[in-house]
Amino acid sequence: MDERTRRTDEGLRDQDLAPGARRVIPDPFKPWVKARSRLRIGVGLIVLLLIAFGIYETARWVRTATPPGGRFPQGAVQTVGASAAALGDVRVILNELGTVTPLATVTVQTQINGQLTEVGFTEGQLVKKGDFLAQIDPRPYEYLKEQYEGQLARDQGLLAQAQMDRKRYETLAQQNSIARQQAEDQVFVVQQYAGAVKQDQGLVDAQALNISYCRILSPITGRVGLRLVDPGNYVQATSSTGMAVITQLQPISVVFSVPEDELPDIAPQFAAGTPLLVTAYDRSNLRQLAVGKVSAIDNQIDTTTGTVKVRAQFDNESNTLFPNQFVNVRLLVKTLQNVVTVPTSAIQRGAPGAYVYVINADNTVSVRQVSMGPVDGDVTAINSGLSAGDRVVTDGTDRLRDGLKVTIAGEGGEPGTPVGASGAAPGPVPSRGQSSGQRSGRSQNQPPPRQ
Repeated sequence: MDERTRRTDEGLRDQDLAPGARRVIPDPFKPWVKARSRLRIGVGLIVLLLIAFGIYETARWVRTATPPGGRFPQGAVQTVGASAAALGDVRVILNELGTVTPLATVTVQTQINGQLTEVGFTEGQLVKKGDFLAQIDPRPYEYLKEQYEGQLARDQGLLAQAQMDRKRYETLAQQNSIARQQAEDQVFVVQQYAGAVKQDQGLVDAQALNISYCRILSPITGRVGLRLVDPGNYVQATSSTGMAVITQLQPISVVFSVPEDELPDIAPQFAAGTPLLVTAYDRSNLRQLAVGKVSAIDNQIDTTTGTVKVRAQFDNESNTLFPNQFVNVRLLVKTLQNVVTVPTSAIQRGAPGAYVYVINADNTVSVRQVSMGPVDGDVTAINSGLSAGDRVVTDGTDRLRDGLKVTIAGEGGEPGTPVGASGAAPGPVPSRGQSSGQRSGRSQNQPPPRQ
């Protein structure tokens, strides 16, 4: 059908409509849109039904899997690790931060002006006291010394002549051959020449000293740093840089600060001459560098930090300590002997404070509050609350409550640390070098297999 025929047919159909009526053209996509809406509603209902079913099944599984009374029902037996409280020695150790400080640091500086002609050291060399370091041109001072020596010789001759005249005048004065005043004046002439000779001798000695300054020697035993002046330069006594820096390495010291509350324990021992051992560790606090002792305590407390500075001296024979090095310092204050100790892993902390789980004779546990003392590695001193022989839980404390019945790992063939009924098990050996203020942050508790 051509375009003209189609338009004619449409025009005839439009004429058949009532006056004022509007022709409505049917939408061929409307049925498809309605079907898609119905599909979305159906899919949404199915998803909601699946979610409701999943929630119902999860709740039913939880009610079935969890026994009455919670995760650990009443009467369930838990497997724990245990250890016995024992009597032992606990060291009181302060863990502080320190800086390696040399006992002597010398900047090699010229005392006279002149040209640097020779350097007798290499950078980083270990030198001893009195070793040759540098040479300054001594010729200007040698020539000036010769000039003063000539002047000294002349004045010495005049002094000798005046002394001879004095003797002659004294003899003539006794014979009344000359005036008494002339003999007396000659005495003062001798004193004048004696003063001139002494002045000349001082000038000669000063130039001899300047000549000795031209040869620079090491004032201490230590290590030379980087060279600051090269040969050929004109050096002056007013220079602030110097020619090199020598640092003493053996012995060497470490300066650190301790809280003022520790002074009542440290100061009396230091005043009495008791050696206070200090151990230096590297930055990671793992490798031991050197062992020394306290050599000095500062005379005042820093009011801003509430600490006092302490100097410890080390032989440093292997040169493990380097100037300005950051180190961890452990100061042994004292050793508590024959005190009740338990493994640090047995200590729990909560609202009432520090407490432990004690295993009773009927293999039930009870909470017991304790008063803690110093911590020495894996061992903690107990001031009150426990007695030697009491068994405490060291592993599995997160699954316990007061009155719960337990079995000890290692009894009945289970792996673990055997602890007899008497509780006489050897206590853990404390690791050396731990601080009394340091608390073990590692939990050694490993949950036992499910029963």
